[in-house]
Amino acid sequence: MAKRNFSFAILLFFFFFLFFFLFSFSLATNVSYDHRSLIIDGQRKLLLSASIHYPRSVPGMWPGLIKTAKEGGIDVIETYVFWNGHELSPGNYYFGGRYNLVKFVKIVQQAGMHLILRIGPFVAAEWNFGGVPVWLHYVPGTVFRTDNEPFKHHMQNFTTYIVNMMKREKFFASQGGPIILAQIENEYGDIERIYGDGGKPYAMWAAKMAVAQDIGVPWIMCQQYDAPDPVINTCNSFYCDQFTPNSPNKPKFWTENWPGWFKTFGSRDPHRPPEDVAFAVARFFQKGGSLNNYYMYHGGTNFGRTSGGPFITTSYDYDAPIDEYGIARLPKWGHLKQLHEAIKLCEHPMLHGEPTLLSLGSLQEADVYTDSSGGCAAFISNMDEENEKTVYFQNVSYHLPPWSVSILPDCKNVAFNTAKVGHQTSIMEMVPEYLQASMTSPDKESKAPKWGVYVEKAGIWGEADFVKNGFVDHINTTKDTTDYLWYTTSFYVNENEEILSNRNQATLVISSKGHALHAFVNQKLQGSASGNGLNSTFDFESPILLKAGKNEISLLSMTVGLQNAGPFYEWVGAGLTSVKVKGLKNGTVDLSSNAWTYKIGLEGEHLKIYQANGLNSVKWQSTSEPPKNQPLTWYKL
Repeated sequence: MAKRNFSFAILLFFFFFLFFFLFSFSLATNVSYDHRSLIIDGQRKLLLSASIHYPRSVPGMWPGLIKTAKEGGIDVIETYVFWNGHELSPGNYYFGGRYNLVKFVKIVQQAGMHLILRIGPFVAAEWNFGGVPVWLHYVPGTVFRTDNEPFKHHMQNFTTYIVNMMKREKFFASQGGPIILAQIENEYGDIERIYGDGGKPYAMWAAKMAVAQDIGVPWIMCQQYDAPDPVINTCNSFYCDQFTPNSPNKPKFWTENWPGWFKTFGSRDPHRPPEDVAFAVARFFQKGGSLNNYYMYHGGTNFGRTSGGPFITTSYDYDAPIDEYGIARLPKWGHLKQLHEAIKLCEHPMLHGEPTLLSLGSLQEADVYTDSSGGCAAFISNMDEENEKTVYFQNVSYHLPPWSVSILPDCKNVAFNTAKVGHQTSIMEMVPEYLQASMTSPDKESKAPKWGVYVEKAGIWGEADFVKNGFVDHINTTKDTTDYLWYTTSFYVNENEEILSNRNQATLVISSKGHALHAFVNQKLQGSASGNGLNSTFDFESPILLKAGKNEISLLSMTVGLQNAGPFYEWVGAGLTSVKVKGLKNGTVDLSSNAWTYKIGLEGEHLKIYQANGLNSVKWQSTSEPPKNQPLTWYKL
């Protein structure tokens, strides 16, 4: 009897195991590619993708953003993985809040959409330090993004950590999950040669390391012209219709189609018309493209100190189809939705037939796709930026506005023209709101809200961190734990100095390699200066009033986001390079080699007065009219 029960148990276990295996196998999706497109479960696919970066919006927004993207005709969500947001120190990982990558991928999966995971882990992305942790720069012997063992060691560790996390959650399509593509590195081909003998070996190592992760879906490398098989090289640009993969066996993918641009402080808001975005997309598919990803479809916000640059704003709106606040931007979102519908009508003949190119004029042409079942789709384009044209295609006349593409899903009827915007327009305007006292305020007579103001003392607060002759690099000193570094020194003015008696003024002259500065002399603000998004270096010159005896110069150096891209970008520094006082009787006094006292950060930062548990660590001054344009001032309401 016991033997029979034992045999039955083995049989039951066998059937359970077989059921589990077959069920898991049935959920798995096979993803491969040929020269024409990505192939999902044996079917060529024409894909429209949208970049939505999980840390650039709050988790409560994620379902709505993905829903709006899907309603706009999007099949795929794309995101980078942000290394420095996850590995806070070596081996110390964080995946909570806005960095909950697993939660984000699950929401995409629940929406029935695919996902492209751009692991990088260097991402650029206008993100602080390009997404690479600042601590890695201070690991001895490390040089980023070249054939350098310390960098490759940490890069591989993080890549493997993310891949294993995705595998545990069964997120790869080969496991039944939504991830159909993964990316290693980012836009390295543009600078590979600058790294000399270390460039190409590093790129080849990165590709080999990625493929060895065995994720069951293809890998891509954007702007990597020498990407080795089986890795697919892809295009990033405003226009990618003329892009050709580096192998006739690889499909034509566009990983970054920029529907707008990022903003830097002091610059105008970037704008790209929806007609031009649609033209670029239509031309890409006309010329054999099969995957288009909008970078960004929703840009969002650079929260905290995540902005790169320098000088990139906290807003990462990007003039994207979904704005910073999660609202569909019209007419761009609607115009592209109609474009997507027209392109999808052409999918079968486009992916199963080779195009025939017809010249219809000096700047006009048609690409015609026919499949074996008789299906036909045509794209007719007018590349003249100024003049409309009438062309004849298959004995029928078609009117083409300047710089436009007409899409004919049946080779007869125009379903969409990129220059004809038929969707409504809405304009969001940000208007100031003047704060009023709450109706429940205990001070019922109050006509204005009560502000609390705390003004820090200029210069060293608490104990100095160190004293050194000459200048230190700002970033190497703060290691990006704060944006602020105090440089202070003093010098003496003889009581017989002429500028004291004739009321002439000396001049303070400062040079800095970035990014911004407040200058104080004897606790009084003398002025401020900064670089900009094109050049972070700057000079400062201002008349100053001195006194007989000791004069204290306190200079607050500030960073506005760290460099996020470029060859050897991790070595780009910030901070003072020269300080002089001109106009004295004995000529110019160069203080650059003086003994300088340094203090990292602001007092308010140290006391965390911006948090509830640190709020009462300073004495706030109550006022109904807070001061404006006054540095070193904290406000609470």
